[in-house]
Amino acid sequence: MALYRKYRPATFAEVVGQEHVTEPLSTALTSGRINHAYLFSGPRGCGKTSSARILARSLNCEQGPTATPCGVCDSCVALAPNGPGNVDVVELDAASHGGVDDTRELRDRAFYAPAQSRYRIFIVDEAHMVTTAGFNALLKIVEEPPDHLIFVFATTEPEKVLPTIRSRTHHYPFRLLAPRTMRSLLERICAQEDVAVDEAVYPLVIRAGGGSPRDTLSVLDQLLAGADGNHVAYARALSLLGATDVALIDDAIDALAAGDAASLFGVVEAVIDAGHDPRRFATDLLERFRDLIILQSVPDAAARGVVDGPEDVLERMREQATRLGTATLTRYAEVVHAGLGEMRGATAPRLLLEVVCARLLLPSASDTESALLQRIERIETRLDMSIPAAEAGQSGAPPKQYARRSQTAEAPAAPAQPAPQPAQTPAPAPEPPPPPRAEPPPPAQDPKPPAQDPKPPSPPPVRPPSDPVVAAPPPATVTGEPNAAAVRSMWSTVRDKVRERSRTTEVMLSGAIVRAVEGDTLVLSHESAPLAKRLSEQRNADVIREALKDALGVNWKIRCETGAAPPPAAEPPPEAATADAPQRDQEEEDMLAEASADTSDTPRRDPEEAALELLQTELGARRIDG
Repeated sequence: MALYRKYRPATFAEVVGQEHVTEPLSTALTSGRINHAYLFSGPRGCGKTSSARILARSLNCEQGPTATPCGVCDSCVALAPNGPGNVDVVELDAASHGGVDDTRELRDRAFYAPAQSRYRIFIVDEAHMVTTAGFNALLKIVEEPPDHLIFVFATTEPEKVLPTIRSRTHHYPFRLLAPRTMRSLLERICAQEDVAVDEAVYPLVIRAGGGSPRDTLSVLDQLLAGADGNHVAYARALSLLGATDVALIDDAIDALAAGDAASLFGVVEAVIDAGHDPRRFATDLLERFRDLIILQSVPDAAARGVVDGPEDVLERMREQATRLGTATLTRYAEVVHAGLGEMRGATAPRLLLEVVCARLLLPSASDTESALLQRIERIETRLDMSIPAAEAGQSGAPPKQYARRSQTAEAPAAPAQPAPQPAQTPAPAPEPPPPPRAEPPPPAQDPKPPAQDPKPPSPPPVRPPSDPVVAAPPPATVTGEPNAAAVRSMWSTVRDKVRERSRTTEVMLSGAIVRAVEGDTLVLSHESAPLAKRLSEQRNADVIREALKDALGVNWKIRCETGAAPPPAAEPPPEAATADAPQRDQEEEDMLAEASADTSDTPRRDPEEAALELLQTELGARRIDG
């Protein structure tokens, strides 16, 4: 006998996982509040028809109506799960007898009194298959039934039952069983059958059953029938059920975490070689992404029964959940879900599976929130991995890359030094001709600066002398009259201050440029509309405002607009209009070009990828110089 028939419940106490239905029904039976029509709805195989038979048994028991039928009277024996049946309890399959003629015959028979029981009960299975004319034929008797008549309608689609019929019933919705509840049921049945089952087999059976007790017991029955020596092995269950081996899923997750394309496509090859369906592999991979997301959000998900699996598999999933962030897993799940839709009805599912794997490996080019969050998450992860090593190498002097920034902060203390230093510093270089060395005062004259201007970008020693000149704007900002040029000249310092408060904000700021200063508001622009919106959020704007306060001594509001246009040309500060104005203009242009180097490639490259490259360059410089 099939397991789902052998272990069919005989009382409401034996019904598993439907306490929200069985307890109210038991209370109604005990108190004697019996209705003339009931509607049991829910997915297939969850116990609707079995509960209808238990209800009929409880109503017609000699000790009843009672929630605990005696099981020994003639009615209880006849209505037992494997009993012969009772003439007063009629089951009608509406899938094949739902026409108007069938329902008219049922209506005519319903008026007769029960032959040997307390109630005459009609169980209409698949009630949604009854035609509208058939329901209309039953409407009158359901509205005003005789005292001895009770209807029980069972259906998977209650919304298709005629509303006038549905409104006159007590509706009890049945549900699918949770994995933990289903596992306890399977373990109990296997113990009664005296069969040993590998721990890894239970999740396969539960997943194949889809939460339906009847379907799950049918799957278990198939495995028990093919068991070798009363032992159900994982390998046998895997081949019979066509599920993907957990090892292949683990290999795919590890390849994605490492960004190893060769290993990931090797997994696809192994899936095909093992004879697995590519659609089934994609489904199992999507379920693994779901489990990892749940484990990240709910650390005790396994104890709660939300995530099921053997302990060794759960341990591997916990380790995988720490390697992949929530945003990355969310995007992976979205890509696989979309790929499953494309695979439906496809003639080349393997090709589509490989395309899905390629999409998983590549950064998303869309502006969806999950794609942007994945990029930011990837940058933060690399920062967490690289910054400790970079900071370990900074025990001594600061890196050369940031030496200029530290000198800029100290430069205002000695404003009188810049004039003689430009003439003395380039003198030792072999390139300049002898006249500039013999005449210290003329560097501010028109003929000399053109010869010195092309050299500051190439030799490192030329830039430090310009720092005192560029650092002049901070004293002006203290007076409350800064301009956009002053902000741009100190932009690298501002970003350092932002990085101290929030690495995420500083990464998003790498693609932004200073557009203008409007009153007490600093206007930025960013090529990416989503990142411009996020920079304007109060949390990020406060970080930038505090950084500006530390670097420039101002208290401004922040507004970031969408656009990649270069900022308007800034007028030189009044104090810079001196005899050495041409040289200062050139030096300021060099500093502006260097400060805006982070955004020079934004029109051609994605801003987030440009930010990542910038961070990698800086971290590499820290490791080398430290």
